[in-house]
Amino acid sequence: MKHLLTALAVAALFAAVPAARAADMKSSAASAPAAAASKTPTAQQNKMTMCQHQAGEQKLEGSARQAYVNDCLKAKPASAPTQGEKLGACSKEAAAKGLKGEERNQYLSTCGKS
Repeated sequence: MKHLLTALAVAALFAAVPAARAADMKSSAASAPAAAASKTPTAQQNKMTMCQHQAGEQKLEGSARQAYVNDCLKAKPASAPTQGEKLGACSKEAAAKGLKGEERNQYLSTCGKS
């Protein structure tokens, strides 16, 4: 009798697990489109949109449009000057202004921060 009750309990447990998983899958599948719609586009997606828009403005079609978009996506944005480049430019400006000593140091300090 004990064995029969144990077997029934185990069978009921195994029957309940797939039903619970199915309900969980339905709820996660329903929330997936909403989650995907709320995500912001990545930088690459923004760049693709911009390149496609520019190709449309130029009224490009077919292989010309594809080539334009490929080149646009490969283009790298201009990099910002490094700290050393900024300091070099500030130093040249200070020399052109004839600044020396503490005045020069003060100028370089403020110039490098901008």
